[in-house]
Parts: sequence; C-alpha cells; structure tokens
Amino acid sequence: MPEAGTAAPSGRESFGSRLGRAMAARGPLCVGIDPHPALLQQWGLTDDAAGLERFSLTVLEAVGSLAAAVKPQVALYERHGSAGIAVLERTLAAAAEASVLTIADAKRGDIGSTMAAYADAWLRDGSALAADSVTLSPYLGFESLRPALDLAAGAGRGVFVLALTSNPEGASVQHVGGADSVARRITEAAAAENRRYEGSLGSVGLVVGATVGTALTELGLDLAAVRGPILAPGLGAQGATAADLRRTFGAAYPQVLGTSSRDILGAGPSVSALQDAARRTLEELLAA
Repeated sequence: MPEAGTAAPSGRESFGSRLGRAMAARGPLCVGIDPHPALLQQWGLTDDAAGLERFSLTVLEAVGSLAAAVKPQVALYERHGSAGIAVLERTLAAAAEASVLTIADAKRGDIGSTMAAYADAWLRDGSALAADSVTLSPYLGFESLRPALDLAAGAGRGVFVLALTSNPEGASVQHVGGADSVARRITEAAAAENRRYEGSLGSVGLVVGATVGTALTELGLDLAAVRGPILAPGLGAQGATAADLRRTFGAAYPQVLGTSSRDILGAGPSVSALQDAARRTLEELLAA
C-alpha cells in the first residue's frame, strides 16, 4: 500500500496524502455508487429521487468503513434532473460527514471559463457538489484542465484524468501516435504535475481500465513514474480479477485503486450482503 504523502502546495493535507492513508488502513478498494435503473429495480426501489437516495445511502452505510473511496456515477444522478442532483449533493455530504473519500465520476473537460466553472462546481470549498476528487477528460488537451488542476491543488483535493480506457473505441484516440501515443502524453503530463506534491503519492491520478491487458507494455507507459493514484474500473462484472490487475499494472500495482460497482452492488439491498461482497473483493485485491 502507498504511504501517506504530506502537504498540497497550499499547505493543506493533499488528496494524495489522504487517499494514501485510506489505502494503507483499509486496502485498495473503490466502490462505485452506480444507481442503474436495473439495480434500483433489483433492490425493489423506485426509479426516482427517493429510490436513488435510499440506494446511495445504503451503499455508503455498507462500504464506508471498508473502501478507501466511493465513486458516485454522476450521470445516473443527472438523469433524474434537479432532484437527482440534490440526492448527489446529500450523498457527497453524508460521505464527508462519515470521513469517506469521494470520487465524483463526472468526466468533465472543456476550455477556459467553462472548465473553470466545472472546477468550481466539483472542487471549490463550499460548493454543494464538492467532492474529494473528480474524473476529468483531457481530450481538448491536458493543459485545458489547468483550472481544475490548480484549484484541486489549492483546496487539498484531487483529480483522475482519463488515460487508457478499456472500451473498444478508446484505442482509436488513446493509442494514436504509437511510441508517442496520446495515452503516453497524458501519462507524462500527469507525472510532471505530481512534482508539485510532496510525499509518496501525488494528487493527479489517472483512469486506466482494469481490462486493458497488454496495452500498457505495448504503448510503453510507465505508470509507476506518475506517482499518482490509478483508478482502475472494470473489476468484477466487467471481467477483470485482482490477479489480472496485478499482472496488468506490475510495479505500479501499489498505486492502483481497484474499482468494483455492479459486482458488489448486485448483492444489495442487504447491508450485510453488500459488506460481504465488498470484503471478498478487498481480500482478493490484498492477496494479489
């Protein structure tokens, strides 16, 4: 497990430090809070704001003491309009009150004042949507993310930048350039950004799919050198095992936050069953 880092440039404890401590204490598991309509139905809940809130707070109750972080999927709240966003706000607030780190899976990306507004929404102190970290899309250029990178550093929060996803379409963008691929440039930019952080784990993480297989080797990506957390979705229902993650990430495995959503959430609505599923996944990650 990564050791805790120290301060952000602002003097606050950095997100990388807080996440490192959580991973060392609890293990490298992130649980997605993904209120898909099918899961709401499976749990016997209504596909509305009330069902959404019951689902979200039940997951948080079940895994909050087991997972290093939880990751609400923002789109599944947005589909309920303002009532869904209000539920997301309450979920983030409840996680903060319980001292559970949050990753808002929003995948935001734009330029100029629009990017600054996204950063303000997800990373500013006092924002109702403020999370401990947020996922970002760098495909308007890594430097387009500057407002979020700087605000996160000042606020002791973090970001996870999409780098190498496991969907078939991802390669048509991320693999372009071969030895100088888009994914490699993103990885190197994140590594450079983490030089502003002291300690062992920076606050600029990457999103790398758990099922990317040999792509890291083929593209020559050195994730260990990034010195940031690696959010690896795809564990469980999408086919990846903890052993797969260990083989895929190699020397960078201590930085990996294995992410499971449907595989754990399918055990609900029982809190104890959700806890059992989370523990099984966590034990597999630790054993690997």
